[in-house]
Amino acid sequence: MQYGSSIAMYIALKRMGKKVDVILPEYPKCYEFLPCITEAKKEKSQEKYDLAIALDCSDIKRLNGFSDCFENANSRIVIDHHGSNTMFGDDNFVNPVSPACSEILIIVLEYIGVNIDKEIGTCLLTGIITDTGGFKYSNVTSDTFEFVAELLKKGVNVSNVYKMAMQIISRPSFELRKIAINRMEFLEEGKITFTYITTDEMKKLGAGIGDHDGIVEIGRDVEGVEVSIFLRQTETGYKASLRSNGKINVADACLMLGGGGHPFAAGCNLEMRLEQAKEKIISQIKRFL
Repeated sequence: MQYGSSIAMYIALKRMGKKVDVILPEYPKCYEFLPCITEAKKEKSQEKYDLAIALDCSDIKRLNGFSDCFENANSRIVIDHHGSNTMFGDDNFVNPVSPACSEILIIVLEYIGVNIDKEIGTCLLTGIITDTGGFKYSNVTSDTFEFVAELLKKGVNVSNVYKMAMQIISRPSFELRKIAINRMEFLEEGKITFTYITTDEMKKLGAGIGDHDGIVEIGRDVEGVEVSIFLRQTETGYKASLRSNGKINVADACLMLGGGGHPFAAGCNLEMRLEQAKEKIISQIKRFL
């Protein structure tokens, strides 16, 4: 999760005496508990950076319109765990076996001599918890829990981080989930669930960034479902989020539509009307059933 890993790197570099900017144009309200997150820049800087670091991004297009800040830097580093990473940095620390980008970052920070204290540890734990879906994804390893144990020794409040990052949701988020559940369809003999949310519905409820998070998980948790599909309307079409129960590689399906991600959690952008987007994504998944 880029919020936790980005803030962890920001704090670590500041502790090393570096002049640092962390650029997060927007972030969900639930992450306001992260130390120093209010110091994040939301707009592009005009200065040319000596070094730019991209965290938890598989492709330069995922830098939310800030790719020029990365490309114009004198040196560029990528730290990531997506198997679909395009290796767009000068130096790429990519481990697709790692269940969380923050696990890789822990190794990097220890290698360069950074003391991982409670503040940095809170950010790193947030990244681990969110990237692993609260430790429920199949790629979680014994190393994951060893990392968490070490962070716990640093004074990180594991239960509080879990609660803030995974359990507490806003009222608009709750209302969006109700809408999505009420219109959820079960297709292909219950192996696929499909639902969506429109921009009008989000505006009516006063929903903000991240309030749609978690909706795609609801369909996957139903017995017999292999793939859950959630579409969120955007200015140009729909953003598709997919989750798999383990038999189908949704990253491969999304790759065919210009997206990507992890084998069991992936997404893509569909610049078309709802019915076209629905047909496109479902047709792609049916090929893997």
